[in-house]
Amino acid sequence: MSSLATQVKTLTIGTRGSPLALWQAHMVRDVLKAVHGLTEAQIDVKVLKTTGDAIKGHLSEFGGKGLFTRELEEALLDRRIDLAVHSMKDVPTVGHDDLAIGAILPREDPRDAFIGGAATSLEDLPKGAVVGSASIRRRAQLASLRPDIQFTLLRGNVGTRLAKLARGDCDATFLAYAGLKRLGQKEVVTKVISTDVMLPAPAQGAVGVECRKADALTAAIAGALDHFESRLAITAERAFLRALDGSCRTPIAALAEIEGGVLRFRGQVLSKDGTLDYRATGETKRAAPAEDMKAAYNLGFDLGTELRRDIGDRIVWDD
Repeated sequence: MSSLATQVKTLTIGTRGSPLALWQAHMVRDVLKAVHGLTEAQIDVKVLKTTGDAIKGHLSEFGGKGLFTRELEEALLDRRIDLAVHSMKDVPTVGHDDLAIGAILPREDPRDAFIGGAATSLEDLPKGAVVGSASIRRRAQLASLRPDIQFTLLRGNVGTRLAKLARGDCDATFLAYAGLKRLGQKEVVTKVISTDVMLPAPAQGAVGVECRKADALTAAIAGALDHFESRLAITAERAFLRALDGSCRTPIAALAEIEGGVLRFRGQVLSKDGTLDYRATGETKRAAPAEDMKAAYNLGFDLGTELRRDIGDRIVWDD
């Protein structure tokens, strides 16, 4: 048991109640046990329902970002929980002053997964096929690639969406490959989509652990879980999103990848109908950790700022 763990009586982890959210919370619990030697009795997982879980329509109609994190953050501030576990793509780029993302765990594969009925690929979908998705980003990208495709709203957890596909509500759907891998459901994937075809959402595949800044002990316990290269990539992607004032209402994609000593970045903004497609790329060489983090943020933010200026009023920005 680490010296930090000896100071802990009970650590309460807050999470949403979906199967994937619970898997992520239990993963964090298991890593805390492995890294600090915490016992089962020292860690409690508490399920909280968020606004996003209760919404039946398009998330963009109800405020976008923060719908899956707000109640967890309120519980942190009220000290009902000590740590909150989030899918980082759901976390707003501007957080509460008293809270911080104390750790980002090693990122899972960020690509999108195509799940088709009879079709073996996106290209194989017949003309006029119906694709189910709740993602503004995926719908815009698909509309750009296949203007003939029609869309229907498909929401809910992974199991719900797959059940709707199986009963014929749509001909195909797309889900984050990371979530399917974590749930042990890779077998449902028809094809994993290259990031050259569909760039993922900023921070897709990353899990973050949020804590109170003033709680030094809990912050230190969470900080030991932080994976530097994953945080570096996520920092660049979220900075790009922040520069664009991105919400669930604007189709934005981004991916930062580390190859050797270089962080390479790709970003994309589309109109909702996919007819306008703007891209930005850049890279920065790695040096020392503190410098790397600042450079990653500046890279994403500067590219986002330049892209928004280039786009001007050609795309309606729904902030």
